[in-house]
Amino acid sequence: MRAQCVLILIAAAASCVSSAASAADKPEKQKRPSIQSNRWQENWSVLVDPTLRTAPLDALKYVPLSGSQSGTYVSFGANLRERFESNRSPAFGIGGVERDNYVIQRAQFHIDLHLFDDWQVFTQFEDDRAFGKKDIGPADADKVDLRLAFVSYSHTFDAGTFKARVGRQDFAFDLQRFVSSRDGPNVRQSFDAVWADWESDPWRFIGFVSQPVQYRNERPFDDTSNGDFRFSTLRIERQVFDGNELSAYYSLYQRRNAHYLDASGDEDRHIVDARFAGNHSAVDWDIEGMGQFGTVGDKDIRAWAFGARGGYTFEDVAWTPRIGLQFDIASGDRHPGDNTVGTFNPLFPNGYYFSLAGYTGYANLIHLKPSVTVKPNDKLTLTGAVGLLWRQTTADAIYVQPSQPLLGTAGRGGAWTGAYGQIRLDYTFTANLTGAIEAVHYDIGNAIRHAGGRDGNYLGAQLSFAW
Repeated sequence: MRAQCVLILIAAAASCVSSAASAADKPEKQKRPSIQSNRWQENWSVLVDPTLRTAPLDALKYVPLSGSQSGTYVSFGANLRERFESNRSPAFGIGGVERDNYVIQRAQFHIDLHLFDDWQVFTQFEDDRAFGKKDIGPADADKVDLRLAFVSYSHTFDAGTFKARVGRQDFAFDLQRFVSSRDGPNVRQSFDAVWADWESDPWRFIGFVSQPVQYRNERPFDDTSNGDFRFSTLRIERQVFDGNELSAYYSLYQRRNAHYLDASGDEDRHIVDARFAGNHSAVDWDIEGMGQFGTVGDKDIRAWAFGARGGYTFEDVAWTPRIGLQFDIASGDRHPGDNTVGTFNPLFPNGYYFSLAGYTGYANLIHLKPSVTVKPNDKLTLTGAVGLLWRQTTADAIYVQPSQPLLGTAGRGGAWTGAYGQIRLDYTFTANLTGAIEAVHYDIGNAIRHAGGRDGNYLGAQLSFAW
C-alpha cells in the first residue's frame, strides 16, 4: 500500500513538472503593434498570424512578398491631423497680426518595406496646409513633398545590436527641449542624415551627421537639403538604478550667415549636454543641462540652459492626480556690444514643451510652472498649469517660439515677462483616433506692454487619425 502511494505521488509530480514545462515552452501570444509617433518604428509582421487581422484594411498593413517566413513584407499607412487655432495677439501683436483664426492640416502617407528581417526601406509623403492663416511661415505649410525616405539596417550580434540609417529621417532626444521632431507645428522637422548606433545593455552609443531640410511651399517636391546648415552629434546613454537613464552628448551646430541681435556671420556652436531622468515609486523627474561655446562671425559664444521637470503621482487616489513642477532657465546676452554672444540657441525645440500658443521661446528666460494632471478614466487626461516668466537678463530681448526676439524689448523694461494659464484635455476615442483641446491665456508684463504688446489668448482643438 505504501509503495503504491509513493508511485502515485511520483507520477503526480512528474505530471506537474511536464505541465509546467509545456506551459513554459509555449510561446506568448503576440499582440498587434500600437501606432507610434514615428511610424517607421512599427512592426506589422505579427499579422502573419491570421487571428490578429481584426481591423479593416489589415490586408494592406502586412503584404508578404517572398513567403510568410522570410521576413520580407510591405506595409502601408496614413496619418491625418486637423487642428483649428484661434490666436489673439500672436507674438503679443508686436510686428504681426492682431487676431488669427485658421485651420491647419497635416496629411501623411507612408510605404514601409522590410527585407529579410535586417533591412528596411521607409518612405513617407506629407502635405501641410494652413487654411485662412494670415501669416504663413515655413512651419505652417508645405505642399506635398517627401518628408522621410531612408534605408536602415539592424542586426543583433552576441555582444549587442547595431543599427544604421541613411537618408531623410527625423530624430528627437528625451523631452525634446532642444532636439525634436517638431510635432507641435504643422510641418515636422526632417534631416538628411547618416545615423548609426550600438546598443548593448545597459549602454547605447549614437552618432550622426545631418543637414536639416529646407522647406519651401512654392510647388510640390521642392524641399531640399540645406547645404548652409549642418548638425552633428555623438551621444552616450546608460541605464542606471533599475531603469533610470543617464545620458550625455556633444553636438556641432554649423550655420552660414546666422543672425542674432548682437552678432551675425557664420556660426560654429559647440554643444555639451547632460541629462538624468527616471522614476522611483510615485516620484518622476527629468533634469537636463546644456552649455554652448564657439563663434558667430568674429564674436565668441558663451551660452547655457537648464531644465527640470518633476512630479508626484497619487496612484491610490481617484483619478490618479499628478502634481508637477517645471523649472527652466536659459541665458541671455548680458553685455550687448562686447565680443561675446550670450543668447542661448534652443536648436530644434519642441512646440509642445511650454504650450502650443508659441508665446514662450527657450532663450533669455526664467520659467516656473506648477501643474496638476488627472485621469478621470483610461481615455481622458486633463492638465491645468500656471507659468511664471522672467528674463534672465534685461539687456537682452524677450523671445517667442522658436527663438524670435520681440521688437522693442531688448534693454528696455524690467525682468518680469508675464504669467500664463494653460488648460489641456486629451481624449483617446479609439486606438486610431485621438483628440485634444488646449486653451492658454497670457497676461503680459510691462516690458512687453511698453513695446506695444497686448495680452494673448490661444485656443486650439484637434483631431488626429492614424491608420
